[in-house]
Amino acid sequence: MSEPATHDITDNSSEARAYQALQPEQILNAVESVGFHCDGRLLALNSYENRVYQVGLEDAAPMIAKFYRPHRWSDDAIHEEHSFAGELAAAEIPVVPPWRSTSGETLHLQGPFRFTLFPRHGGRAPELDNPAHLKQLGRFLGRIHVVGAVCEFAHRPALTIESFGHDAYRYLLENGFLPPELETPYRSIAEDVLQRVGYCFDRAGEVGRLRLHGDCHSGNILWAETGPHIVDLDDARTGPAIQDLWMFLSGDRAYRTARLHELLDGYTQFNDFDARELHLVEALRTLRLLHYHAWLAKRWNDPAFPRAFPWFNTQRCWEDHILSLREQAALMDEPALEWP
Repeated sequence: MSEPATHDITDNSSEARAYQALQPEQILNAVESVGFHCDGRLLALNSYENRVYQVGLEDAAPMIAKFYRPHRWSDDAIHEEHSFAGELAAAEIPVVPPWRSTSGETLHLQGPFRFTLFPRHGGRAPELDNPAHLKQLGRFLGRIHVVGAVCEFAHRPALTIESFGHDAYRYLLENGFLPPELETPYRSIAEDVLQRVGYCFDRAGEVGRLRLHGDCHSGNILWAETGPHIVDLDDARTGPAIQDLWMFLSGDRAYRTARLHELLDGYTQFNDFDARELHLVEALRTLRLLHYHAWLAKRWNDPAFPRAFPWFNTQRCWEDHILSLREQAALMDEPALEWP
């Protein structure tokens, strides 16, 4: 399975420079290049990995235009994302699939930019303390995973300890992000938690892997009167089913357990769940912490990132990160959540 190329702090390609300087006129020209007539209204949406805009159209509802960051995904990997969305839509699962041109194309090219258009769908974040919402969300994810298990990704990566953990912490150290006095404490705790992550995976054993949403949190789920729908499959990848569930679990152990039962009460109406995967909850949370800080570091040459994340790459940032990893080390030593 091929791994996607990623930007790093040394990326100074012409495509990267053009992407970072993407202008409103270029956005509107790209949308009009596939046959739409823009009315000049343009609203930047809350997205940093890709550039995403709501674009007003003449005599039609606005569309959402997503401009892909150069070098992150291959065209084949993007088409796999779009095909997965199409499979889900065909199964009558509420997703927002990409718009297709008359020739059936979903990925478009204008100059150096690759982009995709989506119909606009509104909604609000799910209420994660609402048992009815959690149960319905569980049913939704169970149906998604039934489709996800039908076949495998060929061009999108798997969630692994190496790519999300070891690669992440090495990147930060090798590129000088840590203050010198924190390098040794960071190296020590990162190596410790990654060993514990490995133990968690060992306790879980050979769990199944399937095509996932991959970044399933409340910001990527919109709730309408009819229930939830997905608005972003950009991080779709292969991994254990619990990866799409654990981000809805927070708070103390009793609260997390109650929320887990509500999710799985809905999930298991449509799909089986392997309780061994509960050994992975805190391990996956740890990997996300490591991966998130390395992701910010890899994007730090993009001017949008220092503006949006002014707290990052400060002394306090790295002290807090080390503290969070120490807390995760303790959590990974606790028994797994119980279900049923």
